[in-house]
Amino acid sequence: MRLPRRPRLFLPVVIALVVIVALFFFFSGIYTDYLWFDSTGFTSVFSGVLLTQIVLFLVGAALMVGIAGGNMLLAFRTRPMFGPAMFGGSSGADRYRMALDPHRKLIFIVGMGLLALFSGSSFAGQWQTWLQFVNGAPFGRQDPQFGYDISFFMFDYPFIRMVLNFLFTAVIISIALAAITHYLYGGFRLQSPGVHASKAARIHLSVLLGVFVLLKAIAYFMDRFGLVFSDRGFVHGASYTDVNAVLPAKTILAIIALICAALFFAGVFRSGGMLPGVSFGLLVLSAILIGGVYPALVEQFQVKPNQQGKEAPYIQRNIQATREAYGVDNTKVETYNAQADPTKVQANGDTSVSGVRLLDPSLVSSTYEQTQRIRGFYSFPDPLDVDRYPDGSGKLIDHIVGVRELTGPPEGQNNWINRALVYTHGYGFVAAPGNQVDSSGLPAYDAKDMPVTGPLVESTKLKEPRVYYGESSIGDDYVIAGGNPQQPQELDYPETGGTGQKNTTYTGAGGVPVGSFFNRMLYAAKYGEANIVLSGDINDNSKILYVRNPRDRVQKVAPFLTLDGNPYPAIVDGRIQWIVDGYTTSNDYPYSQSESLGEMTRDTSTDRRVIAQQPVDHVNYMRNSVKATVDAYDGTVRLYAWDDKDPVLKTWSNAFPGVIRPATEMSADLRQHVRYPEDLFKVQRYTLSRYHITDPAAFYSGQDFWNVPGDPTQGDRNIKQPPYYLTTTMPGGTPTFSLTTTFVPRQGPNLAAFMAVNSQAGSNYGQIRILRMPSSTPIPGPGQAQNAFQSRFAGELNLLGVGASSVRYGNLLTLPYAGGLVYIEPVYIQVAAGGGQEPYPILQRVLVSFGSKIGVGRTLDEALQQVFGTEQEQQQQQPTEEQETEARPDQAATALNTAIANAKKAYDDAQKALQASPPDWDAYGDAQRRLDEALRALEGANAQQAPPSPSPSPTGTPPATPPATPPATPPASPPPATPPASANPSPAPTGSQAGATGTS
Repeated sequence: MRLPRRPRLFLPVVIALVVIVALFFFFSGIYTDYLWFDSTGFTSVFSGVLLTQIVLFLVGAALMVGIAGGNMLLAFRTRPMFGPAMFGGSSGADRYRMALDPHRKLIFIVGMGLLALFSGSSFAGQWQTWLQFVNGAPFGRQDPQFGYDISFFMFDYPFIRMVLNFLFTAVIISIALAAITHYLYGGFRLQSPGVHASKAARIHLSVLLGVFVLLKAIAYFMDRFGLVFSDRGFVHGASYTDVNAVLPAKTILAIIALICAALFFAGVFRSGGMLPGVSFGLLVLSAILIGGVYPALVEQFQVKPNQQGKEAPYIQRNIQATREAYGVDNTKVETYNAQADPTKVQANGDTSVSGVRLLDPSLVSSTYEQTQRIRGFYSFPDPLDVDRYPDGSGKLIDHIVGVRELTGPPEGQNNWINRALVYTHGYGFVAAPGNQVDSSGLPAYDAKDMPVTGPLVESTKLKEPRVYYGESSIGDDYVIAGGNPQQPQELDYPETGGTGQKNTTYTGAGGVPVGSFFNRMLYAAKYGEANIVLSGDINDNSKILYVRNPRDRVQKVAPFLTLDGNPYPAIVDGRIQWIVDGYTTSNDYPYSQSESLGEMTRDTSTDRRVIAQQPVDHVNYMRNSVKATVDAYDGTVRLYAWDDKDPVLKTWSNAFPGVIRPATEMSADLRQHVRYPEDLFKVQRYTLSRYHITDPAAFYSGQDFWNVPGDPTQGDRNIKQPPYYLTTTMPGGTPTFSLTTTFVPRQGPNLAAFMAVNSQAGSNYGQIRILRMPSSTPIPGPGQAQNAFQSRFAGELNLLGVGASSVRYGNLLTLPYAGGLVYIEPVYIQVAAGGGQEPYPILQRVLVSFGSKIGVGRTLDEALQQVFGTEQEQQQQQPTEEQETEARPDQAATALNTAIANAKKAYDDAQKALQASPPDWDAYGDAQRRLDEALRALEGANAQQAPPSPSPSPTGTPPATPPATPPATPPASPPPATPPASANPSPAPTGSQAGATGTS
């Protein structure tokens, strides 16, 4: 029964429509990508990568189909004239042949099409390997084993291996397809006795096997060069066994493989299976004995009993190569005879810690959020960033900075119009000096509010505070801006003191125009959103903005770079710019130690997932070669060649001419905000924890290896302490913006070394210095310092955190000071304020430790004085035992009652100030000052009632701050024994107080 004409046409029409729709979506993806690259000015990257991928796809597909398909056709055309009957009888292959033979052309075309698709895609995915091969720049250094330029191993060897792997795959597939074809069409039979094959099948398969073994000979020869990446020995790189056993073995195996290939080719002229069988057996036997057993014997009986001596030259190669590959070969390691006794140093004339950054970027993010968010649909990043800006005198001060970004429309208003057309951007730059807080313990903002105001705004001449491109934009999150300038509908910022809002219209150069119906159709298909076509609010001035995360944006225009996980904003030439550090990485540097990038950069920040985690891919070469900027308003991306001597960067510059600008084009203002990147520093500190040792014998013993200490402020001490940006003064130097970290021994909690890198653009930028602690003088490590802080001042600090508030410890900073190392840690009170606000920390105390002496103060000056004040002065401040005994019975009770009454009154006033909406910070600060005085009196009354201490403290002087304890017998109807932290007993260092120690 035949179908009517219309139903028979229905299926082809449906298939055609499906194909047309699929092609349209495919085209929309590619063309919108082109439009995006065109809007950013990086079409050369788009066209260069796409053209390379297309060519490689075609070459890979053509080669695979030519080799595999050609051999399959050859096997079919050389099938026996009489078919399977030539060997007599039938076989199990006959039924398969009869089933497949009517459709063999279709099967062949579909099979080759799929093979071409997979092989072409695989080959196209290696576009970076190809571009590095054809554009490779020389290193000017030779490897110590073969004397080849490093570029051979970085750029040429990976391409050669790629081609060999492709050819191996093609030949193996060819052998399989040819064997199947010969079997189906009677070329050979698997029957007793043995294998019966036609002459054509025997010749064909012998040649293919010979080609395979010939490729194996080439692979053996190339494997010799791959020994520089071996992990057989004590360290990565060719070991003693590799050089003295594996290297000659590979050469011998290559020669044997050539002989075996010749024997397989000889099978063309001589029938029978003897020659192929002999060659195959010889190849397998030699691979086992020469390639496996012999190196294992050398390793077991020559190397292991004498490993230190045998491996010493190769460990030296690894040390030198690793230090070069990670850029730590110029690290200065110096012995620092650190003092541990504060009474033996003169700290009065040392101002190196004056103005140290006390605000912790990871803690005060929530403080910024609650005090500067303005509306619930704005947010700040966690953590905030550290940058430098001048104070009133023009001196650069460490600042805690962040931009107010948009999270999306308010709850209940999350519709497409609001998401795409109204809530389009964040607004404002918020900054505060890192060494100052106001009278309430809050950051002393010098850039704040909406519209943005403050001294920093005036000094930097910020003229465009809007943030259309920021870190809160994830993936393909898009907005459509521009619209109608006469009737702006994009929310700029809420009006102060009212319920209205100020609107704006985007006028930036960034974004793709979507005024034409065609472009709107393309983006409607891309995002599956019909409103892009139907909305009447989109006109000829409208632009669609997407890929708005600065890190994603740079990654898209520079796919050959690995990017730092923490971009940071800066006011550069009057505009907010995101600065992103770009790395060139590789895992092909000979003799260098290969490690997981994700593991080397792991610390508290990555574990908390507040900054982007690096991939787990292994690398053994890394350079910070590119500084990239992304304009927060129009999304303009610029790439600057920060390390123009890097051969890998030169290679990519050859591949994409004009994409990377010379560093000389960076403005002076931009250079002022460049800093040393965190992820590179983490990789380098991971490397230097072992590779600060340059002697092979000492490296082998590993006794002086270090560890990065666990973060003492976190519950899990197995998470590494992150490095800290701060202005520090190294011995013999001047105050410099630096990135710092510490080391502890592999076994033991003491401090082993302090490491800092110059993070200030200039002649010494990137200079790494390590201060090695003396083994004769134990210096407490970060964990010990944290334990001492928490145990010594548990009483007083617990007074601050009760009720709905809690104590939060800020970053534990380590700095060279007064001939030793000083620990400085801010202490915050997590305040539970009124009005539905979430708790947020307020700076209240500063802890200082030097050796075994520690102190706590309301200001850094006060804490330092407790540690470094003379013993005589401290003793003069302590009353005699007789005086204490006489004064205690009568005066203590009165003083205690008065102190508690004053504390209760101050606490009540502070609570009222916090519960006000908005909180009354002036009243809160006044209540804090009165509560501070009351607690000081309370401490004194407790000290009068307590029995005298029978012996001095271990340092020879009484504790600088006696622990505050509640009275043994409180008076009637007492107030809460300890007021909540929201009514803090004292103001934290104010701008004048913290600044009294100087500025950074």
